[in-house]
Amino acid sequence: MALKSTVYKAALTLSDLDRGLYADHALTLALHPSETEERLMVRLLAFALEAAPDDHRGTLQFARGLSDADEPDLWQHDLTGQLVHWVEVGQPDARRLQRAASRAERVSLYCYASSVPVWWAGVERDLARLSNLRVWQVDAEQSRALAALAQRSMQITVTVQDGIVWIASGDQHLEVRPTRLFGSEGRGPTA
Repeated sequence: MALKSTVYKAALTLSDLDRGLYADHALTLALHPSETEERLMVRLLAFALEAAPDDHRGTLQFARGLSDADEPDLWQHDLTGQLVHWVEVGQPDARRLQRAASRAERVSLYCYASSVPVWWAGVERDLARLSNLRVWQVDAEQSRALAALAQRSMQITVTVQDGIVWIASGDQHLEVRPTRLFGSEGRGPTA
């Protein structure tokens, strides 16, 4: 019998001063049996940093990710069904990102963990020609601290200003500074 995902609920209040985006989101996240709370919380962070400012081209949604090899962690389709934005979390292989870049207008990757520099050195050259890809690194210490905020039912406040992300949950506060490893300026932490 297969293990089932664990459901997490998040009431997210987002204030992105860099993009002029202020919104409340009631989110349901499924923690895949093979996934850690650290990865789950980086997915939540990616949602906050990549959420569309309006729904003219659809909304960013959690996809099946680990449960389906053909889907990312998050994605955005426009009203015609066209794939607008593909968002990955972790350290996928170059072929997966190349396929995503051929399917979507934009691809964003949020990688974390102390192994990122080794992984990045191995894939950077293969990804160099992908003009629609942006890669962000979340410091390993910051992603572990983010995991400590995970609860089955959580109220999270995310404030973004000048590329710095402040996250609050109850009386816990965390500062995250994603570093751009690859890609042009655009939406996201340092837009």
